[in-house]
Amino acid sequence: MASIAIGSLCKPTSRRFSSTVVSSSSFSTGSKAAKFLHISNSTKNSSLRLQQRHSNKNMKHIFFEPLALDKMNKDKFKLNASSTNNPQFDATHDLNNPIESVINFVDVLYRFIRPYAAIGTVLSVAAMSLLTLNGLSDFTPLFFTKALQALVGGMLMQMYVCGFNQICDIELDKVNKPYLPLAAGELSMTTAIIVSSLSAIMSLAVGWLVSSPPLFWGLVGWFIVGTAYSANVLPYLRWKRFPFTAAFYMLMARALVVPIGYYLHMQNSIYGVSTLLSRPILFAVAMLSAFSVSTIFFKDIPDIEGDRMHGIKSLAIKLGEKKMYWICIWILEIAYIAAAFAGATSPISWSRYVTIISHLGMGLLLLARAKSVDLKNMKAVQSMYMFLWQLFYAEYGLIALVR
Repeated sequence: MASIAIGSLCKPTSRRFSSTVVSSSSFSTGSKAAKFLHISNSTKNSSLRLQQRHSNKNMKHIFFEPLALDKMNKDKFKLNASSTNNPQFDATHDLNNPIESVINFVDVLYRFIRPYAAIGTVLSVAAMSLLTLNGLSDFTPLFFTKALQALVGGMLMQMYVCGFNQICDIELDKVNKPYLPLAAGELSMTTAIIVSSLSAIMSLAVGWLVSSPPLFWGLVGWFIVGTAYSANVLPYLRWKRFPFTAAFYMLMARALVVPIGYYLHMQNSIYGVSTLLSRPILFAVAMLSAFSVSTIFFKDIPDIEGDRMHGIKSLAIKLGEKKMYWICIWILEIAYIAAAFAGATSPISWSRYVTIISHLGMGLLLLARAKSVDLKNMKAVQSMYMFLWQLFYAEYGLIALVR
């Protein structure tokens, strides 16, 4: 029932796309030659651009989005725009070699969850858990047990949110991100819906079974805003269409509801009390908010082509790539300067020096990197987006040191 409900929340993102992408049903019958005749020139060109885009063996891209194009045979690659319901191209299809099928499926799931976002979830749980500690004596088996509960619940909900987004954005991803498992035809739509449904159910079950209201309601909040961000069946849903609702989703997921849920879960479980007015948590919320707003707006810059085709009115489209680019950069620069000033008021000397030096150093590094990017090169812009996520990761580590 959950799978049916999730599938019903997603409709095709655009009717315009039908002129360039042929439905999967047209490929389910007929000869192999007939299949290729239905592929339009734009789909062929899209495939060629994808092969060229990922010929660069840059290690950062391998780490964040391991595409493994060498594993794709030519037939599957040419049909990637229309095979999302064809079990022939599902990673679970090879029944003759079950071990290889399992390995392939795990690899697909790894990319389905979007590795860079999953790493952010792991670091969010770790940072919020460490913020609760009063000293080294608090590193007890209970601490690690409660942190593991938050991590499992968070990772399962991360898989749901990413999976549901790819299900709803399948046509858009064929333009913007054709390497994603669902858009590339490595995963069938049915399998994607089942995996996403089970992930949401198990995540909420974890929050409920561990008897932690902060964790449970934090995951419920993430489920609600994550669904509203992608679902396209009601007028007030699909928040990604509008800049400020998209930013609101990111704030809830990365800076407010979810991280605070982790924090209160750990505090209540270990000490039996909780507070949100401490210096470290206020600093964490402020910095995570700056990164959340910057990354959600920056994400739209390399996605402009597909967003225009599907009627998504992002700020990058309204303001232009260059202006939006520098707005995102300066949001973080201002945040770094503010963090340095906040660090200067710390009563603990080591925390004061670490906060000031690290944030000013990262601010200078960000500015230098930002000035070197050619905004006409979308590959360079995408690389800069991943660099922002690396800074995001670093900030999680620094948050845990603020006292």
